[in-house]
Order: sequence, then C-alpha cells, then structure tokens
Amino acid sequence: MDDPSNWMWIWLGAAVLFGLGEMASAGTFFLLPFAGGAVGATLLAAFGAPLLLQWVAFVVLSGAAFAALRPLAARLDRDEPSDGVGARRLIGERATVLQEIPADNSDLGLVRVHREEWRAESLDGSPIPVGALVRIVEMRGTRVVVFPTELPAPDQENP
Repeated sequence: MDDPSNWMWIWLGAAVLFGLGEMASAGTFFLLPFAGGAVGATLLAAFGAPLLLQWVAFVVLSGAAFAALRPLAARLDRDEPSDGVGARRLIGERATVLQEIPADNSDLGLVRVHREEWRAESLDGSPIPVGALVRIVEMRGTRVVVFPTELPAPDQENP
C-alpha cells in the first residue's frame, strides 16, 4: 500500500471529492483548501515522494490555503445582504404619501419611495393624509405597510 502510484490515485480521488463537496455545499471555501492540499500530495506521489512527505504536504498546503481563504470568505459573508433583497430592500426607507391611505385599511393609498410608487396601507389602521412622510415597516405581497413619521403642516387657509 506504500506504492506511490497507488497513493497518487488516492490523493487524486480525495482532491476530486473535496472539490465536488465544495461545489455542492453552499459555504465559504471550507473544503477547497483540502482539495488544494490533496492536489499537492498527488503531485508528490506522481514524482515518487515518500508517503510521509505526501501527508506533510497535504497538511501544510491545506492549512496555508485555509488561512489564505479565510479573509475572503469572511468578506463575502459580511457583504451578503440579509433582508435587503428585492422589494425587502425598502424596509426602513422613508416615503411620501401621494394618495391618502384610508382608515382601517379599507382601501390602499399610494406612496413614493425614491422614484418608485407603491400601493400602501397603514400599520395601525389610522388614516394618513397626502404629503405625510412615512417609514416602510413591512412588505405584504406587492404593497408596503407604512407608519407616519411626520404629518404635513395643516393648511392655513382652511382652519
């Protein structure tokens, strides 16, 4: 079993398995370093290196690759959006009421968020007048649920 040609195929099989495992798992480069270490051990076995040297190369190369890929994996995990995907990116944004949101959510109003217009309902069922500033607190299908943050100033002409 110490024949280097046998170990070459064992290491190559391990490299393929680690590589396939990395591709199959949604992760952050956990198995890829071991695939790299197995490739290094495969090359040593192909040149007839002793088994102990192959194992040392596997461990050292895997450890080095693991250490080198950790910062990249951490950065990719950190930059991944958690809730801000699709329409959920609007949660927490401020909007302006364009069409009154009636009481008890009997009908939907209309709000503008940035340059987009969305059908809206009130979080607590209270009416929200045109011009009010609201904050989006939830998404329900194709409409936003809002809560007023600032009501418009009362019209001075109509007391």
